[in-house]
Amino acid sequence: MKYIVVLGDGMADEPIDELNGCTPLEVAKTPTMDDLAGRSELGMAANIPEGMKPGSDTANLAVLGYNPKIYYSGRSPLEALSIGVPMKDDDIAIRCNFVTLVGDDLPYEEKTIIDHSASEISTEDCAVLVEAVKEAIIKEPFSLYLGTSYRHCLIWNGGKVVPLAQPHDIPGRVIGEYLPEEPLLREMMKKSYDVLNNHPINVERAKKGLNKANSIWFWGAGTKPALSSFEEKTGKKGAMISAVDLLKGIAVGAGMHVEIVPGADGTLHTNYEGKAMAAVRLLKEGYDFVYVHVEAPDEMGHQGSIERKIKAIENLDEKVIKVIREELDKDGMDYRMLILPDHPTPISCRTHTSSPVPYMLYDRTREARGINFYNEKTAAATEIFVPEGYKLIDRLFED
Repeated sequence: MKYIVVLGDGMADEPIDELNGCTPLEVAKTPTMDDLAGRSELGMAANIPEGMKPGSDTANLAVLGYNPKIYYSGRSPLEALSIGVPMKDDDIAIRCNFVTLVGDDLPYEEKTIIDHSASEISTEDCAVLVEAVKEAIIKEPFSLYLGTSYRHCLIWNGGKVVPLAQPHDIPGRVIGEYLPEEPLLREMMKKSYDVLNNHPINVERAKKGLNKANSIWFWGAGTKPALSSFEEKTGKKGAMISAVDLLKGIAVGAGMHVEIVPGADGTLHTNYEGKAMAAVRLLKEGYDFVYVHVEAPDEMGHQGSIERKIKAIENLDEKVIKVIREELDKDGMDYRMLILPDHPTPISCRTHTSSPVPYMLYDRTREARGINFYNEKTAAATEIFVPEGYKLIDRLFED
């Protein structure tokens, strides 16, 4: 038996008036998931423990079977693991986004954030901007490391964990009240605008109608993580496929293989088929478990785009789940596939929530059960509920 998790980040949502009270998952054309539903266990799982922030960090730890209340030490340290950043025991890792602020004629504190990802800026452009920021404003005890797309990592040697606002929580808001209270961090963010706003790359982006990456934004501070081995914990040799440093970092910390797929970039136009075929190949090569993470639905939720979130879900169905199913069925392989979001990212609020998410556990060896659709309503209607999401993986692995 082989095991697969296909995770559509932020795929779950709430009823939307423009969709006649339906969710994007209900409206999206997902023939493969709907067909699998007939041979699946459907239910709801709570991946965000009570009292913890609803993030992809805590939620994906839970889906992988790690109790976030025990293993979570902050988001950024996990991302640091992914990009090979050396962390000492007294180091603090902090996520550094490139964001878009508007209000050129206003003081920094009075500017408004309109995009947490600067139009999903490329890693190539960010490599140039990171160097510009490093040269102008990054001094001891800080170090800045290039990540993927708009996501990068600041290390604060001998620093402290301080409260920091998540930029994807505050689109359209004036930033003053959300800036760090820590003077060192606040001043670096403020100076970054002077470095970046008229940088040649941003001048060209503006000409093309793209959002400028005109400020850095710090958030997600945490300490060096310590995860137990996934293989020792589960008895399964596992691999991770994701474009996102956070997921790669969790895998590194858990001793899992990280598969790099060319063209996988975490956007709506990511290499979906490449991820699917990589998963199939890894299973054939002897891995017992593969985790396929797709970021696009979450990004579209943060953008507040109903149309694009629906498209991301349809891409997940057509270009990932269908491909994996057809390839494994063609080889006659017995497998179980767990399909779910980590958390909702509702269009209405454009950020994460802690609500339970619908899951579907497909087993190729099971008989049809008669449920014909996978979405929030059909999953909730089964009244199957997993209150501790980190235990859901036990259902995937059970004999």
